[in-house]
Order: sequence, then structure tokens, then C-alpha cells
Amino acid sequence: CRFLFFMFNGKLFQKRTYSALSFDREYKSFYPIAVTKVDFNGKQDNILLSELKIGDRIMVRNQEIIPVDAVLINGEGNIDNSFITGESASIPKKAGDKIFAGGKQIGSALELEVIKTVNQSYLTQLWNKEAFKKHETGLDTLTNEISKYFTFIILGITLIAGIYWARIDFEKMFQVVAAILIIACPCALALSAPFTFGHVMRILGRNKFYVKDTLTIEKISKIGTVVFDKTGTITHQKKSDVTFEGTEIQEFDLKNIKSLVKNSNHPLSKGVYEFLEIEDEYFPIENFKEVAGKGYEAQVRGNLYKIGSASLVRQESKNLETAVYVSKNDEFIGKFIFKNEYRENLNSLFKRLYDYKIHILSGDNASEEKVLKTIIPNADGMAFNQSPEDKLNYIKNLQDQHQKVAMLGDGLNDAGALKQSNVGIAVADDTNSFTPSSDVIMSGEKLTDLDKYFDFSKDAMKIVKMTFAISFFYNIIGLSFAVTGHMSPLFAAIIMPISSISVVAFTSAATWFRSTKYFKINQ
Repeated sequence: CRFLFFMFNGKLFQKRTYSALSFDREYKSFYPIAVTKVDFNGKQDNILLSELKIGDRIMVRNQEIIPVDAVLINGEGNIDNSFITGESASIPKKAGDKIFAGGKQIGSALELEVIKTVNQSYLTQLWNKEAFKKHETGLDTLTNEISKYFTFIILGITLIAGIYWARIDFEKMFQVVAAILIIACPCALALSAPFTFGHVMRILGRNKFYVKDTLTIEKISKIGTVVFDKTGTITHQKKSDVTFEGTEIQEFDLKNIKSLVKNSNHPLSKGVYEFLEIEDEYFPIENFKEVAGKGYEAQVRGNLYKIGSASLVRQESKNLETAVYVSKNDEFIGKFIFKNEYRENLNSLFKRLYDYKIHILSGDNASEEKVLKTIIPNADGMAFNQSPEDKLNYIKNLQDQHQKVAMLGDGLNDAGALKQSNVGIAVADDTNSFTPSSDVIMSGEKLTDLDKYFDFSKDAMKIVKMTFAISFFYNIIGLSFAVTGHMSPLFAAIIMPISSISVVAFTSAATWFRSTKYFKINQ
């Protein structure tokens, strides 16, 4: 009875431990994915998905994911369900049609009415969908390999010990065999990686660095090259100095342009929207069309507007400036010139990243190359006028040189490069930039702590290896006593859960202790 009691308690502890690890999915309800809520007067406000209620109206822009089941109120729906179905064909939707969560809008902004409360776990499932996984061997595979050989080794030891003791003491042979099989349970070994990474994911999440899965932590620890997108990543999305140069824009056109630019999720479009100090009257947008890497065009109140790069409106880029060009009915109106404001403390961040190869990519021209070189004197490469496809190929070329690459971008415009990289990190200031292509979503305000996240991930790998060592230590000591007949099955049943308890206690204490080096304890 005592034997069964201790065996049962050991198994109960393991079951409770594995249940605790199920935080992996439930924890993601804390992801700060937001959406733009629109009131009946047209006022926009970014709120967390968890705050959405049935009857609320939301805005979904071009290339954004629809987070809830809703009914289309205004706009031309063109829904790409490839994230859900795997098929790339888009489905047109008209006012009154029901649209399911998980689809992506291609075209002008939509106004939707929520008919079902948000199920953020659905977006988590979408994020973890097989199509967006980057298959790499990792500690899971290593653990499985070790466990497989461990099992054969234990069976071999058991067989040899059984034969030996059968010849010496047949009755004791059964006790020795039972003690070996009980004490050599690989549960502690199996707990090492998931429990450590579980704590690490919690700590990173509390510090606004939201990791897709445990394997991502291992991949982060192996990164040697970091590629940054410029606009909206190392610059502020809403703190750019904007000036307008061109013919005076009439109020009629200003209202049309403001209604149009809100349909784009590009940081510069958002900057133009904030700059135009005129009421947005939400005019309907027709025939919205985006040209990748150049801009977009659409009809507003019978007029065709093109907004984007100089080449889109058939102009030449002057003075190496960052600008958004505007034309009306193929007649150039003017341009909004941006002087980017870079995030604070970037110099110190790049100094701390001295062990990494640093690259900068930008869809803009080289107007701020000199400024960037003063901020990042250790940059290994800078490339400008990069289309989304160019960025993807840039990442691929680095990988072809056997480099492990982390890409930091704005999540939506850089989706291809994020997916291609070994670790894709979506940097979001307004948290609307959810994309299944990324491995990590991080708050823009935490960008200057990037080295801390990287270093903590490396420490996590060291802790996992140490827990492996503890597990093997327990097994070697226990087996030596069991094989020599100095351990009864009852004592083995008492000792067996202790190894698992030790691993859990050690990894909890070690991850907490290491986290205090990088983050505030009370966060």
C-alpha cells in the first residue's frame, strides 16, 4: 500500500506539473492585440480586443486581420482567407454580409459591426498554424532523441542486472528490476525544457515581448545577425516632423485625401493622417488598389488619387528626402516631407549589440544614411529603396551565407521578410500590426531593451542544459544504488518524484534570478 501511495503521489505531481505547462495557450490571452474602434460619430480609438463588445463598430484597414465575427457595414470587402483555408483566392463582400474572424482585408478600409465577442485563442491558433511554422530541429527533438536512447540504455541495464541477480538471489532480482525501472523514469528530463521555457515566456510576456512558442526562444539564442526595418521600427510612427510642399490643397481635396490615407496601415500614411488637421468625413473609397512597395490609389467622390512614392505619381525624388507624393487625376499636387524622429537611446542599444551583425533596410531613399551611420557606426550593411520582395531576398541572401537572422519590422508591410527570417519580430506601437508571419510581437517602446531579451533567451538555454545535468545526476546516483541492490522499490517510489520536484524548483528559481538582471521584479 505504501508503495502504491508514493507511486500515485509521484504521478499526481507530474500530472499537475504538465497541467501547469498548459499556460502556453491560455497565457496568450494576454497578447496586446488591438483594433480600431469607431463610434457613431466617426471618432477612432485603439482598444484591446478583450474590450470589444457585441454591437461595437471597428475599422479594418488594408492587409489587416479581421479579429472577430462581424457584419460589413461600410466599404468594399475583399477577404483573403488563405490564413484559414490555405487558398489564396479572395472573396468579395458587400454591406450586410457576415465576415468570419481570421480573414484579411485586401483593399480599402472596412467598417464592421461585431456580432460575436472576441476569441483571442482563435488568433493564437492562427498564429500557430502549420503554414506559418518554421521547421527547425531544436531541444524538443534533442529531448526525444535522448529519451529514446535513455530508454534502450535503461532496458539494457535492467536486463543485465536481472540476469546477474537471478543467478545470485532470485527473489531479490524482482526488487532490483522494479527499483531500476522506477528510479530511472525520465520525467525530470522531459520537464527540463518545457518548464524552463514556460517560465521564460511568462517573464518575457510581462515585459511586452510576446513569443509565439517555446522553440522561438531557442532560435533567438542562436541569432547572430539582426536586420532592422527603418520606418516605424527604429523611428517613431507618430512623432515625425511633417511639412507639405506643393500647390495649396483645397479643402475638398484635403477631406478626400484624409479619408483615403486612413485605409493604409503604412506608418507614413498614418503620419499624413495625423498631420491633416481637418475633420475626417469618412467618404466612401472606390477601386482601392495597392502597388507593393510604391503606394496605393483609389477614387474618392469621383476623383482618382494616388498616394505613395515619387515613381507612383511619375515624379523624381529630390534632395534624397523621405516623402509621400500625392496626385489627383494624374496631376501632381505636392508631397508631404518627413523628417524622421528616431527612438531614444538607439546609440546605446547598438553599442550593446556589438556581438551581432547589424543591417538596416528601408523602403525609402538614402536621405538619412548619414544620420543612420552616426547612430549605428557598427552597421554591416544598409539598403534603401527596398520593396517587400527585396527585403525578403536580402534576408535569404544572409541565410545563404549560413547566418541566423532576426528581422525586426512593422508586422504587416514586412510580413514576407519576417516569415523568411529565422526569427521574425513584429514591432508594434499601436499593436494593430498582428500578423501570423511573425514569431514575436514586441512593444515599440521596448525596442531599446532588445539586447536584454536576447541575453535572457541565451541564459534560458544554459538553464535548460543545467536541468538536463541535474536529471542525469539523479538517474546515475539512483541507478548505482538500485543496480547494486541497495534500494528497495518503495524507497525508489519515494525518491522518484524528488528529481522532478528538484528540476521544477531549480528552473523556477534560476529563471527568476536571471530575470532580475534584465527586468524589474515587480513587472
